[in-house]
Amino acid sequence: MLLRKRNSLGKRSFIMRLVFTALACAFLLPCFASAERPNFVLFIADDVSQEDIGCYGNPHIQTPNIDALAGAGLRFDNAYLTTSSCSPSRCSIITGRYPHNTGAPELHTELPAGSVLFPECLKDDGYYTVLSGKHHMGANANAAFSQISRGKGVGKEEDWVGLLRDRPKDQPFFCWFASTDAHRPWGVTANTPNYGPDDVRVPPYLFDGPQTRVDFANYYHEVSRFDFFIGEVVAELRRQEVFDNTYVIVMADNGRPFPRCKTRLYDSGIKTPFVVHDPRRSEPATVDGLISSIDVSATILDLANVEIDERIQGVSFKPILDDTNEVTREVVFAEHNWHVFRNHERLVRFGDWLYIRNQYPEQQNLCVEAYQGGAGVELWDAYRNGKLNSEQMPLFLESCPEEELYHVSKDANQLQNLAANPEQQSVLERTRNALQEWTEQTGDTVPSNPTPDRNARPSLSQNEGEPKPANGKKSNRRTFQHLEMPGDAANATTIHHPGPLRLP
Repeated sequence: MLLRKRNSLGKRSFIMRLVFTALACAFLLPCFASAERPNFVLFIADDVSQEDIGCYGNPHIQTPNIDALAGAGLRFDNAYLTTSSCSPSRCSIITGRYPHNTGAPELHTELPAGSVLFPECLKDDGYYTVLSGKHHMGANANAAFSQISRGKGVGKEEDWVGLLRDRPKDQPFFCWFASTDAHRPWGVTANTPNYGPDDVRVPPYLFDGPQTRVDFANYYHEVSRFDFFIGEVVAELRRQEVFDNTYVIVMADNGRPFPRCKTRLYDSGIKTPFVVHDPRRSEPATVDGLISSIDVSATILDLANVEIDERIQGVSFKPILDDTNEVTREVVFAEHNWHVFRNHERLVRFGDWLYIRNQYPEQQNLCVEAYQGGAGVELWDAYRNGKLNSEQMPLFLESCPEEELYHVSKDANQLQNLAANPEQQSVLERTRNALQEWTEQTGDTVPSNPTPDRNARPSLSQNEGEPKPANGKKSNRRTFQHLEMPGDAANATTIHHPGPLRLP
């Protein structure tokens, strides 16, 4: 009798242990899954050139947190954007597609409904996804995120730590943290270094005067503020003990908001800082190989073990993270489309060479940054007064070259156009072929009815005063109508070909 009672109690105890174990597994499995799957934090600066980060060789600017990530991780020296224009660049990054393939290739155009969005692919696979700060991609991009914040503070970074702290702890996470630093107008805060006119480095294509130096000092301040909040986020990741399971990427959407930088296809506009903390690595490295901003999407999905949507044109550079000697592409392409002023330029970058093709050579290649801000105003004043040198004058040409070819390792600022040099005709021909192949494969087109200039172009007459927009004021961008855009004629939004990854 006693034996039967003990057996009965043993059976009930065994069943209870089974039930308890099952409940514990059901409760803990999400935690285990979260711990095993990597997290991602993508920092995107607004209008910052690669050369304005300390770890890229600028001795004057203070970016200790980005430098620390590079010092223990990967610094990509040849990371290129697909366009140097705010909203088209962001739309390209989130879709992993070239601007003319996104349906939003011009400034202030929005992604169409049904666009592929790589954070949405993560979200559908169990990731918690959050965007904070600058959005600029349109309402149809909202589907990619579990939570969206407009950000807080001068640079829209002040809620980043709070969003990390309050995230669901039972899911892996992806954060799209996009500051408004260093976009004009400037804003000063106490948590960021202040710079004086003597603390800056003025590139040779700009006029080195007092207004320009003050302008750069304010710009440096905003770059350092972006860096400060990166440090705050990294500290929070460490506090939560998830830094060692989190990939951190630091980049920008386009170059600094100065003449010949933002919107342009020179390195000052199209070459982005790109620093990666890879939690699997223990040694720092510098990567010379080319990558494109459309590759971010495929790489993050690859690292997360999430299927890469066939519409993504970018390629994963995970092989480079595994072995920095690997090559995932030999060539990158980029675009300059409408950005307040009509334009259609294309870039091919490979090896030591940078090639630009301009479809509107009969006009001045102009951006609003060319005559706004201290540097722009001072540059125009110097032009009116005949004070510019040969490296600064090309900004004021009434027409621009149809083709440009630069040897980037010998000409870091792309000032010596070699397109007419007979010794480089074989390089030129090879580059033309690559561009033609990319144009055909991705459905790029030159609009027959392009979006016109939104503002009046300033006169190039040296006898006139300061350049002013039409009617003395800017036109209303909310009522401005975009017309035919690049890719429309070929229905490029339906084309998913990645274009050449190797030179033909």
